[in-house]
Amino acid sequence: MPMPDESAHLAEQAAGGNAGAMQTLLEMHLEGLRAFVRLRTGPELRQRESSSDLVQSVCREILEQAHRFQHPSESAFRRWLYTTALRKISDRAEHWRAQKRDAGREQAFPSQGEAGLLRRYGSFSSPSQHAMVREEVERVEKAFERLNEEQREVITLAHVAGLSRLEIAEQMGRSEGAVRVLLHRSLARLAEILETGR
Repeated sequence: MPMPDESAHLAEQAAGGNAGAMQTLLEMHLEGLRAFVRLRTGPELRQRESSSDLVQSVCREILEQAHRFQHPSESAFRRWLYTTALRKISDRAEHWRAQKRDAGREQAFPSQGEAGLLRRYGSFSSPSQHAMVREEVERVEKAFERLNEEQREVITLAHVAGLSRLEIAEQMGRSEGAVRVLLHRSLARLAEILETGR
């Protein structure tokens, strides 16, 4: 995770038009972006699209649109980054729905960066010492897919995107207290699925 002071300074520079600062800020958030994209993509889209390609597409768009970033705060950058990622995921999912392709005939892309993903997932999952990294990533993702949309959203915003409870409340249109309760219950539900498989 980036250091808050360093990220804040880079966000100020990026908002001032410093392309190098924008690039560095993006690199600092890359691991979180990868985990966010994997968790928000879902199994069907993951069969058709490489998570790495989606992440690269998000990064390219952020860099191409860097001139639009004019709010000199690290939290504003994170909101912009993850909103862009969600839009990209939604666009690609819509593309594949329109194509009406059979998922069974598509070749799954190999997952990349499992160790980095597992570090991110570790904030809400603790892998067994004997589990292979790939198996643990798959286990967490399968459990995550069993949560409802609201539960997935609050966990990824809090533990992957790193938004504050207040920022999540603003994004979800809820009170900060309601977000705290939702996050607590969502994490408890995820833990239950991971532990029991139900």
